[in-house]
Amino acid sequence: MSGQSLTDRITAAQHSVTGSAVSKTVCKATTHEIMGPKKKHLDYLIQCTNEMNVNIPQLADSLFERTTNSSWVVVFKSLITTHHLMVYGNERFIQYLASRNTLFNLSNFLDKSGLQGYDMSTFIRRYSRYLNEKAVSYRQVAFDFTKVKRGADGVMRTMNTEKLLKTVPIIQNQMDALLDFNVNSNELTNGVINAAFMLLFKDAIRLFAAYNEGIINLLEKYFDMKKNQCKEGLDIYKKFLTRMTRISEFLKVAEQVGIDRGDIPDLSQAPSSLLDALEQHLASLEGKKIKDSTAASRATTLSNAVSSLASTGLSLTKVDEREKQAALEEEQARLKALKEQRLKELAKKPHTSLTTAASPVSTSAGGIMTAPAIDIFSTPSSSNSTSKLPNDLLDLQQPTFHPSVHPMSTASQVASTWGGFTPSPVAQPHPSAGLNVDFESVFGNKSTNVIVDSGGFDELGGLLKPTVASQNQNLPVAKLPPSKLVSDDLDSSLANLVGNLGIGNGTTKNDVNWSQPGEKKLTGGSNWQPKVAPTTAWNAATMIQFM
Repeated sequence: MSGQSLTDRITAAQHSVTGSAVSKTVCKATTHEIMGPKKKHLDYLIQCTNEMNVNIPQLADSLFERTTNSSWVVVFKSLITTHHLMVYGNERFIQYLASRNTLFNLSNFLDKSGLQGYDMSTFIRRYSRYLNEKAVSYRQVAFDFTKVKRGADGVMRTMNTEKLLKTVPIIQNQMDALLDFNVNSNELTNGVINAAFMLLFKDAIRLFAAYNEGIINLLEKYFDMKKNQCKEGLDIYKKFLTRMTRISEFLKVAEQVGIDRGDIPDLSQAPSSLLDALEQHLASLEGKKIKDSTAASRATTLSNAVSSLASTGLSLTKVDEREKQAALEEEQARLKALKEQRLKELAKKPHTSLTTAASPVSTSAGGIMTAPAIDIFSTPSSSNSTSKLPNDLLDLQQPTFHPSVHPMSTASQVASTWGGFTPSPVAQPHPSAGLNVDFESVFGNKSTNVIVDSGGFDELGGLLKPTVASQNQNLPVAKLPPSKLVSDDLDSSLANLVGNLGIGNGTTKNDVNWSQPGEKKLTGGSNWQPKVAPTTAWNAATMIQFM
């Protein structure tokens, strides 16, 4: 079976319809293709574990659901994806797995679809057991042994005796579950089991490095322990020697399948004399007769054993650092490729000039040039004023207006704006026949009060009464030069225009003037008299009559 099956496509389409990108990616990472999960899908799931808005339980449940499939390919790839997220994903993922009571219940899994299914089912059962043990170990110690700090100031080297005697057996159980995978080089026949073996190989190196540092710490404290502690420590050390032999066989298989020799650490076993020294020390604590041994000889034996184990730990550290360096180089190469691709895309785009008459901003040669600004309150030039008259009150030429305060004594010219006619100058009429316009309250700018012709209406909008003007009201008006709009000053321009609304020869007519009467009275004819409202006073006698 090769390629995605129809079931895989239908399942992915269902998740696309429901809008679950995580479940869709899990489905694509665990298809029926006999190959390891694709890197792009694994990277996306790793990124999901780092996002706070992603539901980790939902992600884990999607993987668990895929392990219920009857195909060994889907189940195996689900385990590989889970292991990959436990190693490279956010710690929240493994924390959630550790908090579950059960993970993978695949102890009886068997794919009877073919001979290959029978063979791979065995490794699926072993692999699921290791992942379960890895989650249980995290639950017991609250950290991952493959990610702990190593070295002289590492976690396992600085652990106290009691905690060390409880922690090392947990590492041993996880190491046993890993080595129980027990695969041979001739059984690594497809991409699925090869992907699982590579993850187990990396876990084995890191796990054994933590195991080795725990043993070094145990040996350094052995001769200062109590009798019961020495007995536990001796048993732990014997098991360590057995597991060292098994891990050496595991690394030989890795070398046979083509893993670089530089990625395989060199394991140095402690001298056999160390085991004799440990047994003799325990026997002395139990009161048995032992061979005479000096403290100097024991110290020498211990020093040789620690140095050999330390060299093993150094080799494991170099392998880990080499892997980290390779990962960094791969990431740098990927970033470089993305950068080159982006530069090519930018080079393909034409650099066209966007300068148009309608656009005030243009892009040319990678720079931004602004078009000339338009002053909406400036007057047109003299050459244009005669050929084309504006239809509106103001000519639009500038994009912005900056109000400024100008004294009203400086009259502005408006002849060019109004097409050549000369408006009448501003007169100072009687206060009763004018309106005091407060532009400060309207436009928010400080300006001088302007007396404007009321146009026949009072301050409240009422119609004024016409009266015959007296001789003393015909005041001479000073002849002013033709005014013009004050550019950049809306207040002064509007005030000047309102004052010049009386179009004529500069003198006011003396026949009729509009003035506001001193008091407004309702008129109903010559014999009209106001009616007095009846009173509503009540006395006691009137009240009694009505009752």
